[in-house]
Amino acid sequence: MISGVTARLMLLDTASLYFRAFFGVPDSFRALDGTPVNAIRGLLDFIATLVTTHRPQGIVACWDQDWRPGWRVELLPSYKAHRVAAVTAGGVDVEETPGALDVQVPLIRAVLDALDVSVAGAPAAEADDVIGTLCARASGPVDVVTGDRDLFQLVDDASGVRVLYTARGVGRLEVVTDAVVVAKYGILPEQYADFATLRGDPSDGLPGVKGVGERTAATLLREYGDLAGVLAAAADPASSLSAGLRARLLAASAYLAVAERVVRVARDLPLPDLQTTVSPTPDQLAAAAELGDRLSLAGALQRAQTALRTLAANPQDPTSASP
Repeated sequence: MISGVTARLMLLDTASLYFRAFFGVPDSFRALDGTPVNAIRGLLDFIATLVTTHRPQGIVACWDQDWRPGWRVELLPSYKAHRVAAVTAGGVDVEETPGALDVQVPLIRAVLDALDVSVAGAPAAEADDVIGTLCARASGPVDVVTGDRDLFQLVDDASGVRVLYTARGVGRLEVVTDAVVVAKYGILPEQYADFATLRGDPSDGLPGVKGVGERTAATLLREYGDLAGVLAAAADPASSLSAGLRARLLAASAYLAVAERVVRVARDLPLPDLQTTVSPTPDQLAAAAELGDRLSLAGALQRAQTALRTLAANPQDPTSASP
């Protein structure tokens, strides 16, 4: 259940945003003790801008509890393998994160807690899976804020789910709807996971099918509907597939048998009830003030607090706000 939301819910792909902030905000932003705080500063500014511009009435910061879940790696060992920096004695993968960002992640969590922004994660799940589950549970429209194209698979005009895509920055984000996905890729959003599986994605360690790019992947899905239909056509000598394309698909059959499950986000995680409006307690307000002073981010925290106060008090239906 998601409580506290009667209109548009905003779901933050938190790591996507703080990585963008880290690389986009100068590292001259430092706490009193010299700790870098540029990712925190950028994330706070992003939240203030997103809430002020898009006027949701609920917000959740979705968290990577496991950035490379073992069940996905078991299905596809190459999944995000290039991002692994080291393996501990316990056999746990460590994501290659710049040290100056790594020290900020616990502080980001503390700041979100002080702001009374709910943080949602789940064991053996990525933020994408949390987002997919919350979209499935939502009783109203949803804005998914991310720089990850994989989440285009959640776009659904009928349910009011759209992606606020941050590839060009939060100030120049793209509002992705059904029509945008169709215009960009020639497929429907519900076909996007199959499309990414066929095309591949080096950023996630997905090899794709050799010789199949975006255009061919889209053509196959328009012709056969989904990956199962494509594989059925490849296995049918009477289908209209060319001999060369049939051979490439059959050669990749082992990969295709598992990769779509890796790419498709979960929509049924056992998440607890979430309060998505913001109502900080006196202790949280005191913690925010202390963090603002200690991290030299009092102004950025105040801007985020001011924006977030509108969540419960916004009289305008956020669905009518300009994107």
